[in-house]
Parts: sequence; structure tokens; C-alpha cells
Amino acid sequence: MKNRVLIVDDEVSIRRSLAGLLADEGWEAGDAADGNAALAAVREAGADFDVVLLDIAMPGRDGIAVLEDLRSIRPDLPVVMMSGHGNIETAVRSTRLGAFDFIEKPVSAEKLLLTLQHAADQRRLAVENRRLRAQALRAHEILGESEKILRLKQQIAQAAPTNGWALITGENGTGKELVARQIHLQSRRAAEPFVEVNCAAIPEELIESELFGHEKGAFTGAIARKLGKFELAHRGTLFLDEIADMSLKTQAKVLRVLQESKFQRVGGNEAIEVDVRVIAATNKDLEKEIAAGTFREDLYYRLAVIPFPVPPLRERSEDIPALARAFVAEFCGEAGVKTKAISARAMEILRGYSWPGNVRELRNLMERLVLMTPGARIEAEHLPDGMRAAAPREDGGPAATLDGARRAFEREFLVAKLREHGWNVSRTAEAVGLARESLSRKIRALKIETSRGGH
Repeated sequence: MKNRVLIVDDEVSIRRSLAGLLADEGWEAGDAADGNAALAAVREAGADFDVVLLDIAMPGRDGIAVLEDLRSIRPDLPVVMMSGHGNIETAVRSTRLGAFDFIEKPVSAEKLLLTLQHAADQRRLAVENRRLRAQALRAHEILGESEKILRLKQQIAQAAPTNGWALITGENGTGKELVARQIHLQSRRAAEPFVEVNCAAIPEELIESELFGHEKGAFTGAIARKLGKFELAHRGTLFLDEIADMSLKTQAKVLRVLQESKFQRVGGNEAIEVDVRVIAATNKDLEKEIAAGTFREDLYYRLAVIPFPVPPLRERSEDIPALARAFVAEFCGEAGVKTKAISARAMEILRGYSWPGNVRELRNLMERLVLMTPGARIEAEHLPDGMRAAAPREDGGPAATLDGARRAFEREFLVAKLREHGWNVSRTAEAVGLARESLSRKIRALKIETSRGGH
């Protein structure tokens, strides 16, 4: 596809000669004799032009005034200024107003072609970046139209363009990572790295090296310099997932980086400055952790500049149909099969379930149903036995069986207790008066997910 340029000059001979030169090099040229004609051409076919070549000295409105108008109506369209009376002051002024470059008449054919090509390449890259950003936003979209989710989306849209540190809280599986990615993608740092660290998954002896990097020989096995996550996230966003699992010693070092915007690699003496927006997440009650002495109060207030509480799925059951259908469509697409429908009764049971594993549990179930359900329709009979047994009858009566109701109550009770004790099986077993082995068997039998990784 040919590059298209709009040549704006009040001299017919210059427009013709430039158009001929560019045509020989594979460009397609439009032209305008003055600023008003140029603005009209851009408004009518602006999406088709890759660059504008604009003369400064024209009768009526000069090129500088036209440049300002072009920047307001099409800020993404690169403008190259040209003038036979060029000086440094004019060149500086035009570039400050947003011109891509400035060239002098008589125009050097080589410089003109190189400048226009660079300008067209920049515009193409900007268009591609916008397309990829929109694609990333859709891929990490927070689905749902419930009041709580709409409020969360509004809060993200308002806070994302700022540089404020954020603390995302919520149960396992609610989608805290999606919130972090949306904050990043809607921020001014969207073109820069998004670096994630799962603090719960990294051994204590390695967490500092992971965050701050290390120098060669800093410890046994450090055979080369390694850049840490803070360095890798420079100018972008660092997502500290499960931050409550970080030791007090590491918390102190993270706090220092947040205060000073610099750090040292493990085994190094050089102070490395970074510009990083930190977003943290946890499924724990940090105020309780502070009271227990396991989380620093000063770090909490540093991180919680903008709090983002993410609601559990049971508090937004009206979103379940949209989520379920989206997951089914996704997994059917991956499997290369036609999207399966979900029957009204199956959807009713899904909406009535308590979802202790939240959105992650729903997603996992939909993947299993897509893979294991014969035919083109997911029926109530395809849902797990415990889910169906705990559901009200179709006539609105209580759960289908006493055993189903008992299992449903037992499951919800144990999930609540596990959550209360930070998903620690030993502490929960002690609290509910069971041996750890007995509780572990019940957890497996009731299909309770106790994994703390991911969101």
C-alpha cells in the first residue's frame, strides 16, 4: 500500500514538482493551496494521509497557525514543516507546537524522502500501538455490569492516568490481576513494561534478588549479573501480588525504594534510580496483619494511596451469565468448536451457587464443561453433583436432598473458616476442631480450592 502525503504550498510549481518527485518514489500525493484547503482535506480524508508537508510562509494564515489547527483536529497525523526563510527560532517554535520535523527550501530530495518516510513510519507505529493496546484492553477486560463492577471500572478509569500507588484487595480468584492490568493499560505508562511478581511463590532467600537483582558473585550460584523486577519495570508498572506474604525485612527494603526511588542490587554498591508505579495486591486483611506484627504499617499507608476492593462473585451474581457465556465462547474458540449454549436451568443453578473460588472457579468449570459436555448445549445435568444438590428445586423449593443441603452448608462453612485463617489448613483444622488430615480429606471431597496463586 502506497504512503499518502498532503502537500500544502501556495506556489503551484512547488506543489507539482514535489508531487512528481514523490510519485517517482512510490508516494501518492494530494495538494492544497492554502491552510483552509489543507484543513478541509484532512477533515474529509485525514485517515488516508500518512503525513502532511506544510509550508510556513503562505498568504492569509501562515503554516504555524495551520499546524496548531492540525494538531487539535488530528494529533496523530505527523506534520513536516518547510520554509524558504527558515531560521532556528522558527524551527524550534514549530517543533514545540508538535511538528515532526522542519526542512528548508530549496528542498533536498534525499532529506525530504527520508524525513517523510520516518514520519509515515512513526504514524504507522502509533496506529499499531493503539490497536495492540485496544486488543490488550479487550483481552484483560473486567466483565460484568453489576453496580459494584461498574463502580470498580469507574474508579480504574479515574485513577489509572495518575501515578498514585494502588492496593488491590479481595478474595482469591476475584480478578485482582485483571484490575492491575487495567490500571496499567489505561495509564500513561501503557507502552512501558508491566512486570508481575508473585511474592508468595518466591522463596524468602531469593525474593531480594528477584526484586532488586544481583551482581556476579553476590552469593553461591550468582554466576552473572541479574536485573531485578524493579529495574525491568523502569518507566512502567510493577505488580506485587500477594504482598502480605513478603517478610518484614523485604518489606522494609521495598518501602525504602518507594520513598527514595532508588536501590542497590544484592552484592552491589551502585545506587540505581527507577521510575516505577507500584501496584500491590493481597487476599488478606492487612489491618489484621499489622495488628499481628506481620505487616509494616508505614508500607501499608504508602501502598494504599488508592484502594481497589474487588467484590467476590457471590456479591455480583447478576454478572455470572455474561462471565459464563464469555468463558464458554473463549474455550470453544480454542477447541475449534461451535460455541455451546447454556440452558436456562443450568444458568439458574450457576447464579444461585456461592462460588467460594470466585471467577477463577467459574472459569475452570466452564473450561471443563466445554471439553467434557457432549452436544451443543450445557444442561443442568452436566453441572457437578454438589452444585445441583445444593440448588433450589425448579419449583422454588429448598435444595433437592438433605445430603445436598448438608454438603452445601459444610462447604460454605469450611470456605469461610479457611478464608478467615488465611487459607492455612493447620490453623483452620484447629479452629474447627478437626485433625489436619480429616480436614484435608473434606477439602478434597468438597472440591474446595485452597491454592493461593493467581487471581
